[in-house]
Amino acid sequence: MKMLLFKKIGCLFVWATLMMSTGINAQSYERTGQGIKYSTQGMDVRIEFFAPEVIRVYKSPENSCYNKNSLSVIKTPEKTDLVINQQGETVSVKSDVMLVSCNVKTGKITFFDLTGSPLFTEKDYGAQFTRFNDAGNPTYSARQAFLLEKDEAIYGLGQTQTNTMNQRNQKMLMRQKQHEGGYAYVPIMQSTKGYGLFWDNYSPTLFTDNPQEMSFDSEVGECIDYYFMYGGSADGVIACIRELTGQAPMYPLWAFGFFQSRERYKSQQETMEVVDEYRKRGIPLDCIIQDWQYWGPDSNWNSMNFDNPKFPEPQKMIDHIHSQNAKIMISIWVSFGQDTKQYKELKEINGLFDFVTWPTNGGVRPYDAYNPKAREIYTSHLNKGLASKGIDAWWTDSTEPDHLDVKEEDFDVPTAMGTYRSVVNAFPLMANKGVYENQRNYTSDKRALLLTRCAFAGQQRYATNVWSGDLRSTWTVLKKQIPTGLNFSLTGIPYWNTDIGGFFLWDYEGGVSNKAYHELYTRWFQYATFTPMQRSHGSGVNKEIYNLGKKGDWVYDSEEKYIHLRYALLPYLYSTGWEITNHSGSMLRALFMDFNHDSKVYNIGNQYMFGKAFLVTPVTDPMYVEGVGDKWENPKEDFSVVKTQSVYLPEGSKWFDFWTGEVFNGGRTVNKEVPIDIIPLYVRAGSIIPFGPKVQYSTEKRWDNLEIRIYPGADGEFVLYEDENDNYNYEKGIYSTIKFAWNDLTKTLTINNREGHFPNMLKSRKFRLVIVDNGNGVGDEPSKVTKTISYNGKVKSIRF
Repeated sequence: MKMLLFKKIGCLFVWATLMMSTGINAQSYERTGQGIKYSTQGMDVRIEFFAPEVIRVYKSPENSCYNKNSLSVIKTPEKTDLVINQQGETVSVKSDVMLVSCNVKTGKITFFDLTGSPLFTEKDYGAQFTRFNDAGNPTYSARQAFLLEKDEAIYGLGQTQTNTMNQRNQKMLMRQKQHEGGYAYVPIMQSTKGYGLFWDNYSPTLFTDNPQEMSFDSEVGECIDYYFMYGGSADGVIACIRELTGQAPMYPLWAFGFFQSRERYKSQQETMEVVDEYRKRGIPLDCIIQDWQYWGPDSNWNSMNFDNPKFPEPQKMIDHIHSQNAKIMISIWVSFGQDTKQYKELKEINGLFDFVTWPTNGGVRPYDAYNPKAREIYTSHLNKGLASKGIDAWWTDSTEPDHLDVKEEDFDVPTAMGTYRSVVNAFPLMANKGVYENQRNYTSDKRALLLTRCAFAGQQRYATNVWSGDLRSTWTVLKKQIPTGLNFSLTGIPYWNTDIGGFFLWDYEGGVSNKAYHELYTRWFQYATFTPMQRSHGSGVNKEIYNLGKKGDWVYDSEEKYIHLRYALLPYLYSTGWEITNHSGSMLRALFMDFNHDSKVYNIGNQYMFGKAFLVTPVTDPMYVEGVGDKWENPKEDFSVVKTQSVYLPEGSKWFDFWTGEVFNGGRTVNKEVPIDIIPLYVRAGSIIPFGPKVQYSTEKRWDNLEIRIYPGADGEFVLYEDENDNYNYEKGIYSTIKFAWNDLTKTLTINNREGHFPNMLKSRKFRLVIVDNGNGVGDEPSKVTKTISYNGKVKSIRF
């Protein structure tokens, strides 16, 4: 009878009964569809399970009735079975993955795993709302403080341009900006304890971690809104982030090839000649980038037309590039000159921001990307002027956006979603949203690829590859890129890259002719081979391989070697891309992601895993060329002594030297010899890596005779992914996978049945199977045991 009454009368009866059973002094709560809500410390608090492993914590000033719609989160809460109990002032809510405990008196919220071990906690009385006048709008600033364990390491927060991998004891004002490298702040952090947190706020936010607390303090916040995610591992957290904010779509195969760019090609003839020269030399190239000013003067900034008289026949240029089996990416900005049609149309709907942007001539102004109508104007001109001509990809530049002569009143500028202050950090999300969604509506034959300079949470769903901004060409800056890229990737946005060699060559007399710069460029190029995009770019200099040197010069030969290595890895890269899309994977992997049991890796920021197989340690110090003065004048080469690079091999695996096949146990540091053409590169035992044919562009040859390289010493598996290389048919299941599994005990490789199909797929093929021998290699080539087999899609087992 009592159970029937519970069902009939509902939550009020449950609430009253709990109050009676826990004492008349206990504060109340109300059960909701996905959790609980209650009021305490002058706040209304909601605890809402979006999934068994994802909890939204939402706090607002009492009786404010504010209800926020997230720009980043696209997931709707799923039905989650919960068990709710109250003991005194503590209410616990448990799913089948985790438990959250709420002190309804102090407001403190603590998260536990199912064994009762604490994961993460707020401070007592840690939430604060402070009244704030936002350009005449009475609102609040919002702050929340948390407590971390003393030895806990945390990562993420976006693209922060620091040398530090572990983000403990940091203080940073999180506001998008471009200054000697881009700062793309993404307020997502994750811990070595297997959880993550997304602070869902778009205003300038002060992040602070010190021994007393970790806190987020946002200038504008009608609410405190954050998501706690318990993934159990870094991969699990990233899966939660993608589930909340969107999955990363597949890039076309060509996007994993080599991109050549300059600060700009000044004529259509120059652009075509670069592609022709790469083809003539047999150097692989998949994409040429046409940067800015193809539109003419600054007053015509970003007209999205080839109005520059040096581009008299743009269709001829584009068609010629395509005839050479290359693609063209073009620069588009988020601002417009006063003589453009876009400027005039946007001005009519109050769709322009009134603050100083770059360039300062021509009355250039950014547009209101928060306004759907403004985005529609933007993309309609994009389609007429560029997409209709067959442009393959978009360089969405200045998506912070550029903001010069910054004044506090600039942030009072109204947008379609409130003051600029209240939404500034989400600008890149909204700007890239417009371009991506337009591309999807315009054609399904070309997958979207956006190269962009800034980012915010959820941007991975818009096919953006973020680059780290206009960097100064120095060794110090190169060092920063490694932890910067890793922390950025840990926010769930998997595609990231840098300008190879840096953008500004202010520090090198003679620019690309300076041999000291050649050493920096060479090492940067080697590093970029193991990033999601391999792209050469720079200001005021010509960085094409033939402008750096000639065949036989070490700078030329090393670049050629690593471009060819990049193309050999295309099957590995493309399959890793599928892992990103289909299983929330990551290409740039901080060492704790795979070796969290080894605390020595927590603070290592100069090494990383590239996919699951490769351990990469870029060389980030000059070794062979010295110069004098501030600009490396009169550089002198000395290759008489081969230098070494220290490498830590994480515990829990054996490691193969990629170049020699030598095998090392993990948990130790080795000193690897690094002549100018060698980057320390190790392969985890148990890895299976497919190597593709030698090609000039990504789709030149079919993968009908791949080398499958097996690194023994542990069991392993790899899934080879193939599809039509472009278009969105993969979303309809039109693709194939082949799973390779290595049994180390029996020395047997099993090639499983091919799953799936797509038009014109290979029905039969050969695989050249290679077992890398345990360290008997000579020179730069490990010894190998090989077998060549035929495969027609049916399971095969091969014993060695």
